[in-house]
Amino acid sequence: MNIFEALRESHTVQRHLSALLLKTSGDTPERHTLFKALKGELAVHALAEDRHFYIPLMQHDAGIDLSRHAIAEHHQIDELVEALEETEASSPGWLPLARKLTEKVEHHLHEEEQRFFQMAGKLLTDAQKASLAREYLSEYNSARAELAVTAENCVPVA
Repeated sequence: MNIFEALRESHTVQRHLSALLLKTSGDTPERHTLFKALKGELAVHALAEDRHFYIPLMQHDAGIDLSRHAIAEHHQIDELVEALEETEASSPGWLPLARKLTEKVEHHLHEEEQRFFQMAGKLLTDAQKASLAREYLSEYNSARAELAVTAENCVPVA
């Protein structure tokens, strides 16, 4: 597996969760569960991607601008997630905000897959692509496991 294949796996999950989230309505357990899942997926993906894709790309002059742009988009996504957290799930403004988040995520994923991956493909060797995939997946899986433990600790006991 190379880094592009590893990243696309999470992209598929993000797209799926975003689409499901937009089909929810009101202050329902389904909306809360899907939002929590999307929020977690976005967070662990961005953490591992920044460390094991964008930071290594910054070692190349041609990778600096695209890496900065992508990391800035991760920050914009984080801000939209925070705005959703601060908005009541039953509020009429919640779904438009979720739609804005989904559009930003879709834009970011499309840009990565159609533009950034091509540039990175020219800058990284095959060995680097494989090594970065292993490092990304290790960090991603570790962060997901930690997130699950944290979430488990927050579940009220009846």
